[in-house]
Amino acid sequence: MKVLKFGGTSVGSVENINRVINILSNYSKTDSVICVVSAVGGVTDNLLKVGNMAKNKYQGYALLFDTIKEQHLSILEGLIPTNNQLVKEDLINKLDELKSLLDGIYLINELSPKTSDKLVSFGELLSSFIIAEAIKSRGLNCKRKNSQDLIVTNSDFTNATVIYDQTYANIKTYFDSSNVDITIMPGFVAKSKSGEFTTLGRGGSDFTAAIIAAALKVPELEIWTDVSGMFTTNPKMVKQAFPINSLSYQEAMELSHFGAKVLYPPTVQPVMNLQIPIRIKNTMEPEADGTFIGPGKSIYTKDPVKGISNINNIALLTLQGSGMVGIPGFSKRLFETLANEKVNIILITQASSEHSICFGINEADAEKAKTAIDSEFQNEISLNRIDPIIIETDLSIVALIGDNMKNHQGISGRMFSTMGMNNINIRAIAQGASEKNISAVIAQKDVKKALNALHERFFESNIKQVNLFITGVGNVGERLVEQIKKQKKYLKENQKLNIRITGLSNSRTMYLNDDGIDLNNWKELLNSGEKASIDGFFVAVKALNLRNSVFVDITANTDVAKKYPDYLKESIAVVACNKIACSDVLESYSELKILSKKYNAPFLFETNVGAGLPIIDTLNHLITSGDKVTSIYAVLSGSLNFIFNNYTGEDKFVSVIKRAMAEGYTEPDPRIDLSGVDVARKILILARESGAEMELNDIVNESFLSDNDLKAGTVEEFLKSVDQSEAHYKQLFNSASSKGERLKYVAEYVNGEAKVGLKSIPQGHPFYNLEGKDNIVMFYTERYPEQPLIIKGAGAGAEVTASGLFADIIRVGHK
Repeated sequence: MKVLKFGGTSVGSVENINRVINILSNYSKTDSVICVVSAVGGVTDNLLKVGNMAKNKYQGYALLFDTIKEQHLSILEGLIPTNNQLVKEDLINKLDELKSLLDGIYLINELSPKTSDKLVSFGELLSSFIIAEAIKSRGLNCKRKNSQDLIVTNSDFTNATVIYDQTYANIKTYFDSSNVDITIMPGFVAKSKSGEFTTLGRGGSDFTAAIIAAALKVPELEIWTDVSGMFTTNPKMVKQAFPINSLSYQEAMELSHFGAKVLYPPTVQPVMNLQIPIRIKNTMEPEADGTFIGPGKSIYTKDPVKGISNINNIALLTLQGSGMVGIPGFSKRLFETLANEKVNIILITQASSEHSICFGINEADAEKAKTAIDSEFQNEISLNRIDPIIIETDLSIVALIGDNMKNHQGISGRMFSTMGMNNINIRAIAQGASEKNISAVIAQKDVKKALNALHERFFESNIKQVNLFITGVGNVGERLVEQIKKQKKYLKENQKLNIRITGLSNSRTMYLNDDGIDLNNWKELLNSGEKASIDGFFVAVKALNLRNSVFVDITANTDVAKKYPDYLKESIAVVACNKIACSDVLESYSELKILSKKYNAPFLFETNVGAGLPIIDTLNHLITSGDKVTSIYAVLSGSLNFIFNNYTGEDKFVSVIKRAMAEGYTEPDPRIDLSGVDVARKILILARESGAEMELNDIVNESFLSDNDLKAGTVEEFLKSVDQSEAHYKQLFNSASSKGERLKYVAEYVNGEAKVGLKSIPQGHPFYNLEGKDNIVMFYTERYPEQPLIIKGAGAGAEVTASGLFADIIRVGHK
């Protein structure tokens, strides 16, 4: 014999009821089946609502009744479209009884618990009648048995207590003599010993099924719902959540207590007492295995964490004061006061100093609890021995669940560090001695991020999702997007990183999608986005509140750079191609470093100096390993190196500049490169990363431009002036060439001082053969005093700059 229970969603439509009938038909081929059904989805709530409308003399109750009536008649017509007159008349008679009850409530202006039970019983009585008749219309051997004839309770209306001896005897007697293949029974409903209608409270249909399964001692109880079992976490918030294959009773109860709605723990007590397993199945996917819930732990996997759950709308109340220390009885008085007010405590934590007791309750009970507690401790409060109760709201509880967590070290550490890295502040922590549950109270706005971050940490094969928000999607940005698109699969499989672009912005529009942007048509999506705004982009990124967020700046915009502190304070990592922030005043640079450490948000800017070359990364490794930089010599401008490598005195100097501009080797305003300011910023960054406290105006800039070129107002005027100054540049070239030397724009940092300027480099020098747009850096350190550590390679170009940004993003992902 099999016992199955189908919930409100499973019987909420003609389509779903047909699925239920197919399942029952298949089961009945090999075994007799008892099927407990809930009311049609939403009907119980509507019955309570229509009852209150009638009680309050609101005549609109009749319209809501008509809606309920039409809903049931429509389902009947869909299930039995022909030859349904007799069944339809029976259904209308039952609905007329409901209408008469509502009219009575309206007339007497009262809805007692006793009447309420009779009213809400109609939901299951109507659904079970319709489903049984539909099954019989298909020629199956089916009978409806009213649970009210078998389940006996006391007279505590709305939440009656079952009288088990009599109930079990009734069930055994009835089914011992039953010879039907399918028995349909309404859940939730019962009768008192005196014959009055009662209901079994929240989760009553599960309770009905559990009572029947226990009475008959069936091998397994199946509870059918609209999901394929109990999930690792809420699948509506975490798309990667998946059904749990098996759970112990204790794990299932913990998950249910902390928000998993599939199972209501008290209702399954009858089968738990007899250690009858429960299987959660999906009516929409009957072939899915679902979740098996049973006794003991030996059959379960070794995974320490089985699920992550949460409860929202929590208020945290704190009773504290020096007058509590060493005084017995405070806890007793506190909890008795709450019990008298029927306030359920969800979480408790107490400081070992006994100075405070902190507990979580439903937010709706917070003011009632405060009033009662302040009244109980009025004397102590007036004497300043304790403080008035403190209330914090808009909170949630997030909990890790698992029987085996106590056998694994570091679970709590992994949980709290994961939340800390994502700027999720923990207000309170509770962990029982059994270690089946580790709970943390956090801000409700952080729940989605916490669930996703924790699920990733404990369930997703250590694959870390990184959410990118990129501003400045121009030449370099476009290359970066394409590189990410190309490498996405490789990174996921080999680096355990799931890199998603979640936000894009240029100077005109911005587009964000918390599910990730489709990189096959990202340009179209960006063009269709909302108007771009530096502040608006930050507000949107903050509002999404996604785990492992990274802001990527590929602009040369001062206002964007000024936004870095705001991102870091939200624990959002910053990867910057923009040099402005790191070459700003020392105070600002230092603040960014401090914020990065304080909020555990990486701040990386490798491309500030050498595009894709690992210059800063190498320098940081030298410093952190204890080495000390004594001097730095470098050619740090790929654009200037390209210009001087290609200027031979034959083509005009301005022609070479325009070529460099066309190939993307210079900034949009080439004067940033040619004036030496860009190189000065780069050597400043290297000096600061070496430990020097230096400002940009401390760097000597020996410009090679003519006076007229320096005075030019616009880019066009500058290029025209350079054209007119050709003799000046030809003289520079000829002077070096006559000595067999080559012109290189060199940055130097020696003995705490820095300068940049054009140098004539002799043959044999490491800089002499530097071709194209290459950069080179020579680090002289205490470990490299004579032969420097040299880094050399392409130092300009969209492709290599994008690859440098990509490398920084990957570094963030691995932190």
